[in-house]
Amino acid sequence: MGADNQATRKRPQQREKKKLKRSFGLTALLGVVLVLAGLVGLVYAGVATLTSMFLFGWLLLVGGVVGLVQAVQSRGSNYFWLAVVVAAVDIAAGFVILRRPEASAEALTMFAALLFLTGGVFRLVGSLVVRGSNFGLALVQGAFGILLGLLILAQWPGNSLYVIGTFFSLALLFDGLSLVAAGLGGRRILGLVREDEGAGPYAADAADTAKRSTADQEQSNN
Repeated sequence: MGADNQATRKRPQQREKKKLKRSFGLTALLGVVLVLAGLVGLVYAGVATLTSMFLFGWLLLVGGVVGLVQAVQSRGSNYFWLAVVVAAVDIAAGFVILRRPEASAEALTMFAALLFLTGGVFRLVGSLVVRGSNFGLALVQGAFGILLGLLILAQWPGNSLYVIGTFFSLALLFDGLSLVAAGLGGRRILGLVREDEGAGPYAADAADTAKRSTADQEQSNN
């Protein structure tokens, strides 16, 4: 009866482990797909730039429509007009990006270059003023940001069809690698858990045998 009860208790645990194993496998598979997409995007950076522009435009357009519907539904609130203005700006920006993806890529490339440049300057100046424990790392990051911003600005707008696609592909690549590592790590941990539980019945049998031998010795002494 004890063995039957133990087997009955193990069945739900085994089903849960199979589900977890399947989910970790799907996570790793999704990571592989993202890695492949990132590598393809790095090879065809121009196509990746236009694709990211279209995705960004559709996201703004759909988000603006959803925001406008929500604003109309809550038109009695104090933030009604602010929500309407934000939704209208999103719809207009999405429409412009979808109509002119090349010009939008140029604008976003300029924005990215200025962002890298200003961020690098602030980080560099902050590291020189504060001189904390991470002084060297902050100094290198600031210098790298300034250098990257200057390099993008030096070749703008000719590099606008490659910069956004390269960044987008690198983001896909690193996200995919992290998902692959998480999926494989989860499956490995589940394998270790199964091995530990596999030794459980033997350990229980050994404990029962030790208890019976101790009880027999006590009876013989009495």
